[in-house]
Amino acid sequence: MWRDDAYLLDMLIAAREAREFSKGVTWDAYRQSSLHQHAIAKALENIGEAARKISQQTRSAHPEIPWEQIIGLRHRIAHDYFHLDLVRMWDIVQREVPVLIEKLDSLVPPEEP
Repeated sequence: MWRDDAYLLDMLIAAREAREFSKGVTWDAYRQSSLHQHAIAKALENIGEAARKISQQTRSAHPEIPWEQIIGLRHRIAHDYFHLDLVRMWDIVQREVPVLIEKLDSLVPPEEP
């Protein structure tokens, strides 16, 4: 579905932003920087918001993407923001987002010239 292509692109862009926001940042710097915490949380929330809009057909066709966990994280960020686990958020952006980017890269149609 063409809308799914747009949402997959939104997910990819937000995932790349999350990685960019953490680039060159250490755990200690992240832990002490509300700017980095908010930027990364918002990017992760955006990934989940776009994932939530992906059709069930596309989700079923790509079980390698943990759709429910991504969407669940979005709900957690949006509704329980002041109780986020910073260690878990850091782990997600360091370990899971790069894998997600790799998976999304193969699903997003290339840009037309």
